Amino acid sequence: MRRRTLLTLPLLAAAAGCARTAPAPHPSQEEIVTETADQRLLAAAAGGDAAQVRAALAAGAHLEARDGNQRTALLLASAADHVEAAKALVAAGADPDALDDRHDTPWLVTGVTGSVAMLEALLPAEPDLTIVNRYGGISVIPASERGHVDYVRRVVQTGIDVNHVNNLGWTALLECVVLGDGSAPYQEIARILTAAGARVDIGDNDGVDALEHARRRVYGELVTILSR
Repeated sequence: MRRRTLLTLPLLAAAAGCARTAPAPHPSQEEIVTETADQRLLAAAAGGDAAQVRAALAAGAHLEARDGNQRTALLLASAADHVEAAKALVAAGADPDALDDRHDTPWLVTGVTGSVAMLEALLPAEPDLTIVNRYGGISVIPASERGHVDYVRRVVQTGIDVNHVNNLGWTALLECVVLGDGSAPYQEIARILTAAGARVDIGDNDGVDALEHARRRVYGELVTILSR
């Protein structure tokens, strides 16, 4: 029994070595062409080259190809505010709700950039306005926090939920007051939100509402707006 085991070991080792060194199968020419076209599509979208976006799609690129961070071409174009490239992708049927590894979508990032032009470019694709980012927020919330007045004015016309509460316990109105500085843009956003039905009485996770936050920060004009 011992002799048989010793004789067998070299054979097993050799077999294992063969298994480890077996060459990986070569990709087909079609796979190489498609991979190259996908890379061209992503690069064109990130660079804002609408003509090259169309050329890459015509060459066989996958419309929903992803980069290393799971971003699609439409998300790359949206994040960089390349409107014409985004329009080309939307016309081809690109998904405005495709999530990346940070839980962003092409639509969600418009609330961060505040681009009304990109918002308009994506609306024909019928984005899901209820998809949330990694903080549990919808696009109107970061837009309100960042003072994107024109974006907020336009997005409230889409039927987006202005009273949505994110994971931090904040609505768009609360973020406008708590994370803003009380200046004219934030005052205008407060007017827009309340006119669109934003509730002043929704409290944060500590039960403090937007009006009380404005009072504590001595944002006099915001207090007036929210007291009406």
